[in-house]
Amino acid sequence: MRELLIGNHALARGAWEAGLRVAAAYPGTPSTEIIEALAGYPEVYAEWSPNEKVALEVAIGAAIGGARALAAMKHVGVNVAADPLMTLAYTGVNAGLVLVSADDPGLFSSQNEQDNRFYARMAQIPCLEPADSQEVKDMTMLAFDLSEEFDTPVILRLTTRIAHSYSLVELGERREVPLKSYVKQPAKYVMLPAFGKARHLVVEERRRKLMDYAESTPLNRVEWAGRRVGVITGGIAYQYVKEALPGVSVLKLGLTYPLPEKLIRDFVNAVETCYIVEELEPFLEDQIRALGLKVTGKELVPRVDELSSAIVARTVGAQVAAAAPELVAREFLPAPGTGAIGLTGAPAAAGKGAGPAVPEVTTAVQARNLPGRPPLMCPGCPHRGIFYVLKKLGLVVAGDIGCYTLGATPPLQAMDTCICMGASLGVAMGMEKARGTDFARRVVGVIGDSTFLHSGITGLLDMVYNGSTGTLIILDNGTTAMTGHQHHPGTGYTAARRPAPKANLEQIARALGVQRVQVVDSYDLEAVERVIREETGAPEPSVIIARRPCALLKKEKEAAYTVDPDNCLGCRYCLELGCPALSFNGGQAVIDSIQCTGCGLCSQVCPAEAIRKAGEKDE
Repeated sequence: MRELLIGNHALARGAWEAGLRVAAAYPGTPSTEIIEALAGYPEVYAEWSPNEKVALEVAIGAAIGGARALAAMKHVGVNVAADPLMTLAYTGVNAGLVLVSADDPGLFSSQNEQDNRFYARMAQIPCLEPADSQEVKDMTMLAFDLSEEFDTPVILRLTTRIAHSYSLVELGERREVPLKSYVKQPAKYVMLPAFGKARHLVVEERRRKLMDYAESTPLNRVEWAGRRVGVITGGIAYQYVKEALPGVSVLKLGLTYPLPEKLIRDFVNAVETCYIVEELEPFLEDQIRALGLKVTGKELVPRVDELSSAIVARTVGAQVAAAAPELVAREFLPAPGTGAIGLTGAPAAAGKGAGPAVPEVTTAVQARNLPGRPPLMCPGCPHRGIFYVLKKLGLVVAGDIGCYTLGATPPLQAMDTCICMGASLGVAMGMEKARGTDFARRVVGVIGDSTFLHSGITGLLDMVYNGSTGTLIILDNGTTAMTGHQHHPGTGYTAARRPAPKANLEQIARALGVQRVQVVDSYDLEAVERVIREETGAPEPSVIIARRPCALLKKEKEAAYTVDPDNCLGCRYCLELGCPALSFNGGQAVIDSIQCTGCGLCSQVCPAEAIRKAGEKDE
């Protein structure tokens, strides 16, 4: 039976068919749907872990214990999990273990575009890159077999386009893989220095065996279409090459680390001209050039942003078309005299080692007469009022990862920094230690409830332990909102939506040594301002928990609000909230009754009391 599946669901299906027993993850786009799907299979234990490090450690324990295991996370999550990953490469596994890294070229929902293929090279472990949903499923199943055959964790690297695109998948039955015996082996699993030295030799021997495997595996294959032009590619870039350059020969790499050196050498030598098409970094290109082979790659193909068939056609295709136009799909080339999508004519960076001047590629479509649509917090978002007050008070805000990162965008513009999950506390602490206590009175850290439990607890402990006088605001909306309302240890439910003990944020803060802990209603702007003034003025660390459920989780509106046109001054103060339900027409504020959730923030900031609950009259 065949079914249309996104890559993430195909991965979950493949893991289930491969006999997966334990899966752990922390939600992060574009990986989130993997655990959500696995939680629906009764044969699989699937959990939302507090963070990615814990998720991988759970998978490690399961694999050592004899069960096939999987850990899933987005690319920046692997940074959090890198500590156990690097040592796991030494210990190896017992049952198969697959680490899913969902990378995000184009930064659709991320703070950087890092290329996690480098983790495979650094750890000396295999990296598989599928090109569609069927390959996602097939490679997931193969990854468990490779993991057990070579006693290694395996990285399965997706990108946003693969994770979230649909293609047909052939479904199969589950293969029940017996639980492997657990044998006590300290020299394998206890990485004391002496044991680690011995295991490093094992890693090197395994790498050599994997290089031999790379030469013969069908994951790496040549698709011949002539000897004039060849392209080396893999992952989603393979699809772009096939669409844009249908007449070229292709070496498709499904195993992108370690590389099949002989296969690559033979392919490059067999074609007149060879190009490398890969997203982001020259990961393949640098290794292939190190073999002494002449190839063309990042001189043409951009190393920033997501690729597309059009970009491939307008870079590599433009070169190929000059000598062999029949090899290029003409529909992807710009029409003469147009530049809506394509080459801007900007030269490449000059300097020592720079390649020839090439056109800069852009995927931007120049829309006509359309206003900008920056991302905004949802109508009724409980975070909105907090940032409104922080801006009003002129405070320096060390922010974090979540919906509330939008507090940096107009019109709120109330966030100064955002580095990574949990960094708000350390950044606020560092600012205080660099600039002194007086500056600390103007600094607050802001973090969400899920992010606090992910990696904020240790930062708060540091503040207490090292004598900070700073203030932390925990924005508790009762969910992991930005990735689609996943549960976490503070919601009272597991990934399978079963009741669970609920972490108490107030008790956690006090247990860490914080004496000043206040809880405030995020919708009560007067109380929010009063409490922030109190706590930023205190000579000791403090925590404010701003609590309101995510507006998207509510079943009913708080109330209905309207604007009294006779009282509206046209001052636009209400628009400073940045609420999508508010607009300005004919010199007066207007509330969209469909979008309005009835949070009442606009009525609190209106100086003329022109915004009221529907039905309320002048007293």
